[in-house]
Amino acid sequence: MGTLEAIIIGVVQGLTEFLPISSTAHIRVLPALLSWPDPGAAFTAVIQLGTLLAVLIYFRSELAKAFCAWFRSLYSRSARGTVDARIGWGIFVGTFPIVALGLLFKDQIEHDLRSLHVVAGALILMGVALAAADRFGKRNRTEADARVLDGLWVGLFQAIALIPGASRSGSTIIGAMLCGFDRAAAARYSFLLSVPSIFAAAVLEVWSERSHLADLGWAAVLWANLAAFVVGYLSIAFLIRWLQTRSLAPFVWYRLALGLLLFGLMAQGILQPDTGLPPKEPVAAAQQ
Repeated sequence: MGTLEAIIIGVVQGLTEFLPISSTAHIRVLPALLSWPDPGAAFTAVIQLGTLLAVLIYFRSELAKAFCAWFRSLYSRSARGTVDARIGWGIFVGTFPIVALGLLFKDQIEHDLRSLHVVAGALILMGVALAAADRFGKRNRTEADARVLDGLWVGLFQAIALIPGASRSGSTIIGAMLCGFDRAAAARYSFLLSVPSIFAAAVLEVWSERSHLADLGWAAVLWANLAAFVVGYLSIAFLIRWLQTRSLAPFVWYRLALGLLLFGLMAQGILQPDTGLPPKEPVAAAQQ
């Protein structure tokens, strides 16, 4: 992978990771449109380290308070009812669904579910769900009203993002808004909840796919992460400001348009559903 290609993928990752339009879908589609090889689920997970760093820096104060309150609540009953402790516990329990399902369906996520048919369908279906949550969500709660069970509920929605095209930020924003959070609070909760899952996915993939990543070149990985960090930080700031006064409608229409475009390109034979995907290993070979 060349430096320019890595930077472009990093920019796309940073731009789309926090906007509810699916970073995985764009990183899957972009190489297909440009006739590049699919960088793979491993590379996609690893360059999320750049966006992870963006979240850690942007929300450093909120994360520090949530972690400290969560830790104090382990031995102090009086600390368990604080807002920060509830947010901390919500992040803790909300991480389990995506980790468990990610490990259970790892092979399908990295191969079968990366079909462009799946990506296009998920873009459209989750776009409709995003519109429904934006239209019918009560939006009468903020982070101060967060409960531990909210974290589990939003975490279940976060697990939907294992399907390429669904969008982690989009699915968690949907879950949070269905809990009654306002748009900006739903986005902030989504970003905070992303930290453990992104970190776990990146560390797991770095270790399990280290030889494949070396083939791509560590320089490419570093350039992609740097681009993802800078653009991701700006994307967080943009989305928080946007949702304070505006709706999710532009992201809904974008998802619908992109999904329909992909179906149209596949119907015309311009794109193939498995374009750029690495061949799946035979079952017998995989078991050796």
